[in-house]
Parts: sequence; C-alpha cells; structure tokens
Amino acid sequence: MEFLKDFFTAPILWFFAGIVMLILEFALPGLIIFFFGVGACIVGILCLIFDLSLNAQLIIFIVTSIVSLFSLRKWLKRVFQGKTNKDSGRDVDDFAGEKAVVTKSITPKQAGTVEFHGTEWKAVSDVSVKKGATVVIVSKESITLKVKPE
Repeated sequence: MEFLKDFFTAPILWFFAGIVMLILEFALPGLIIFFFGVGACIVGILCLIFDLSLNAQLIIFIVTSIVSLFSLRKWLKRVFQGKTNKDSGRDVDDFAGEKAVVTKSITPKQAGTVEFHGTEWKAVSDVSVKKGATVVIVSKESITLKVKPE
C-alpha cells in the first residue's frame, strides 16, 4: 500500500490528468482540451518544484489553461490546418487569363503540371512547354487546366 501512497502525489496526478486531456484532444478535436492538458502539466511541474496548496494548484491550472487558450489557440489552429486558398470559393473558370508556372514539362502528347495559387494542377497544352516557364490558363476541363505559353 505504501507504493500507492507514493504514486498518488500531486505532481503525478496533475501529469496524468494532463496526458489524459492531451489524448482526449485527438478524440474530441477542436483544440480546446489541449490547453487544459498543458495547464495540468504546468501545475505538475510547479508541484515538483514548489510545495503548493490545493487552492494555489487550482488557480494556476485555471489561469494557465485560459491564458494559453486565448493567446495560442488561433495561432495553433492556423499551424495545424495549413494553408487555405483565399480564392477557394471562386469557380476555376474564373481563373482563365491568369498565369501559372510549369512544374513538370508539358507536350502536346503528354500532360504536365503547373502551380497555380499554391496548388499543383494537371495541365495540357497544344504546344510543348518546359519546366519553369510561365503559362496563361485558357480553360478548365474536369480537373485539368488547358494552358498556353505566355
């Protein structure tokens, strides 16, 4: 029984609660529970260093969780979601006349790829276009862009 008494100390309980909350973030995505897990881990570290009362532990947990939630959530959401295309609501046919860069050479017999607004597209052309050349988008056919040299 002495082992259990040593196991149920404040730092270990706070770390365990923090790890459980961090794991729960995977099951309940939304990037909120994560910050409470971080707050619990911070309290666990502070309990290892200082002898804190239960009230102090709870106050530190609440303050660190809420401050980190409001100060870091928006930034971390952008980091984990990656880039979004500001033009994603537009129809691709609206891009006719815009420029793209060839990332894989295009020949009349074989499609290549172009980079347009940070995304690679399959591209075809009536003439050969080498990698690195700038092309103008003529139209869209399914998921393939028809292009011509600039």
